[in-house]
Amino acid sequence: MSTKLADSADKSAPGGSQTLLRGLDVLDVIAKGPVDVARLAAALGLSKSTAYRLASTLVERRFLVFTPREGYSLGPKLMQLGYAARNQTALVRVAEPHLMQLSSVTEDTVHLAMLDQRKVLYLNIIPGQRRIVISSRIGERQPLTSTGLGKALILNRSEKEWEQFYIEEGSKHRSQQSFAAWLKRMKDYRRQGITLDLEENEANIRCVAAPVLNEGGDIIAAISVTGHAQNMTDDRMRSLSEDVLHTAQAISADLGYSGG
Repeated sequence: MSTKLADSADKSAPGGSQTLLRGLDVLDVIAKGPVDVARLAAALGLSKSTAYRLASTLVERRFLVFTPREGYSLGPKLMQLGYAARNQTALVRVAEPHLMQLSSVTEDTVHLAMLDQRKVLYLNIIPGQRRIVISSRIGERQPLTSTGLGKALILNRSEKEWEQFYIEEGSKHRSQQSFAAWLKRMKDYRRQGITLDLEENEANIRCVAAPVLNEGGDIIAAISVTGHAQNMTDDRMRSLSEDVLHTAQAISADLGYSGG
């Protein structure tokens, strides 16, 4: 069999761009977890033979791997491409030295994230020096309204949009606070230019976050310092706010933002 998706000798296989699109659909399905050929075919609405041909070609090109009794899962080629894309992103490159400096000063884990389909997408993580495990991973997505990063990413949105985000993720708050209380905090955060996560997203984990702006003054990312609640007292979070805000402003300036 040819190693190119479009070169299948079977006439029943889709051709050209349709084959490419179906190959991408295969990756989307398997990104959610390993699947066997029967479940893959059912998810894509294809015959088992067509699903097998697509998956086998992707295995040949190392985009997928096949494990007996488990099925297909994402392969090493995607990891290589993911790291290449991350390293080529101007935002990540520009921000990284600032994030490393912030992590060195605070000794805590530092995150860089952006908004992706109404979720927080982690772009870079600089581990802290403290012996505390933070469960976040590059490429992971988290809620907006219960994370410091998420709140920072929507700090410039209208109150109506805030309410929509809150309603969509209402179950995440687990009745910790009403929308009125959350809205009041968001208004305070907007005045201060920083946001907090007070164990709203994960027990015993707190963070201080701030938005990153592009040359036009739009929020394109956010950064945060994250640590265990025992080290992130209210007083320390207040003192960290200045460091986080200063770092976010420095990254923004390097990206072309010249406002106040």
